[in-house]
Amino acid sequence: MGGAPPFGRKSRYSRAMSLRLIPAVSLILLATPVAADIRYLAFDPSDRITTALTRGVTLEVERGLFGAVSVRRIISTSARGAATVTRGGPDQARAALPAGATETTVYSIAPEGDGRGLARALCPGADETFLVLGRIRAGRPMVMQAAGRWPDGRFRHCTTLSYVWRGEWSLPPRSTAPETP
Repeated sequence: MGGAPPFGRKSRYSRAMSLRLIPAVSLILLATPVAADIRYLAFDPSDRITTALTRGVTLEVERGLFGAVSVRRIISTSARGAATVTRGGPDQARAALPAGATETTVYSIAPEGDGRGLARALCPGADETFLVLGRIRAGRPMVMQAAGRWPDGRFRHCTTLSYVWRGEWSLPPRSTAPETP
């Protein structure tokens, strides 16, 4: 009786393939966190308002396995200061954007450290400030929308920041050898 095995029974070939596939899938899953890397993308202001508020920024971004980019920190290019941002925030921040805005990814500005100063500069008087960004790509201009939640609970658009690409840089590779004096 040749032919295909009865329904529900695996052939020797499929069992052997399954046993070979398990280590391969395990390696991919273990390597996934390693595949993400940190990049630093620098942008210069492209208009008067952006220049007055930020004078340029460097974004610390994490690029995932499939190329998706997530912003981790915003670093001032001209002065000392950095604000931590986390992906996610209320949909009302996106809804407060002006008509025609194409940015969709909401980031919350952490109120600790320099984040408080950035939030106050972008949305004076707001209880919370959120950034709404579009797709971040090296070599392309970038627009950031700032929206805030006021004490009355309403969300309002604060400002639009427009940037031109400046360049990308990375940290020097970590040395594995101990330094000798």
